[in-house]
Amino acid sequence: MPYPIKLSLKTEVVPVLLILASFALGFYFYAHFPDRVATHWGFNGQPNGYSGKFAGAFLLPFILLGIYALFLALPFIDPKAERYRDFAKTYHFFKTAIVLVMFAVFVVAGVNNLGHPAGINRWIPVMLGLLMIAIGNYTGKIKQNWLMGIRNPWTLSSENVWNKTHRVGGWMFMAFGLLIILSPFLPKTLGIAAYILGIVLVIFGTTAYSYLLYRKEKNQKTIIN
Repeated sequence: MPYPIKLSLKTEVVPVLLILASFALGFYFYAHFPDRVATHWGFNGQPNGYSGKFAGAFLLPFILLGIYALFLALPFIDPKAERYRDFAKTYHFFKTAIVLVMFAVFVVAGVNNLGHPAGINRWIPVMLGLLMIAIGNYTGKIKQNWLMGIRNPWTLSSENVWNKTHRVGGWMFMAFGLLIILSPFLPKTLGIAAYILGIVLVIFGTTAYSYLLYRKEKNQKTIIN
């Protein structure tokens, strides 16, 4: 079976170079990290989770490699593999954007663990928020498939419901991204509330909207018949 979408130097060079750079940085970090490094930070930017320096230096590079491998595998194993050709550029953009932002998070976290405070409680939300905005901007271009996008019984049952849900869902993702960016600049309680509101908007908002669209479409078919 041929690979569903075209791979080229143009589509793969950036994520591959970022992964190689992450492993190179991992060796540098491992040589300079203390024995215990922070791997998780609270909303106020204070570390609240730690690991050994090997995990701190190499866990995220291996995660990046896994993400990249997953993106390569999805179009091949999806029963609707042929649909990936219809949004190949968007698919490659998602792959590159996610790897890029995760690499940036790795750099910021590593700099902090080297003893150079880099405002991690602000930089990481900003980067993740920008990623959500970028994803939202392209979500409407994802065509119906089994493994990527807003997948639930109603979007998978109707391509019309899928397309409309992804167009509206894109705006919800962008709103979520904006809330993530703003959250560290708000009082702690409001910041946490903004983050939770964004999650609710994306998960329950898209689910409810797709269900309403499906019910409307089904009722219209019933009337016609």
